[in-house]
Amino acid sequence: MRALVLVVVMTATLVVPLPARTVEPDEVLANPALEARARALSTGLRCLVCQNQSIDDSNAPLARDLRVVLRERLKAGDSDEQVKAYLVQRYGEFVLLKPPVSPATLMLWGAPVALLLIALGLAVRAVRTPPRTGRPDEAPLTTDEARRLDEILKRDGQ
Repeated sequence: MRALVLVVVMTATLVVPLPARTVEPDEVLANPALEARARALSTGLRCLVCQNQSIDDSNAPLARDLRVVLRERLKAGDSDEQVKAYLVQRYGEFVLLKPPVSPATLMLWGAPVALLLIALGLAVRAVRTPPRTGRPDEAPLTTDEARRLDEILKRDGQ
């Protein structure tokens, strides 16, 4: 039983991915409060190389440079918002993993909602619209046409 538990625990630790913290030892600040602020800020900043990773998780050289700049700004006495503003000024709002809602990012935030509403509208329309039978340009036969068709069918059927 113990062997089974050990195997399950070992497998779980191999299967479950853990976030890789790539902060180098020489980057870590001596002040624990400043380091905690730096870590909190760096998890919200995008690696400009990896694009879907924070600079805290990325091992790209540019991410390392951003972590160093972030820590330098904190040591200089900047607030969290000042550090973010400095990085946004240099790299644009793309550096933020969660950009604020603004006219420039309205499409980014609104597109998923718009697509969902369009999809729901199409689904409702598909459910409510009765299925069509026949071609839309078909008209019922007149009595003369029906009589003529019967004559043709009787003649060809003999």
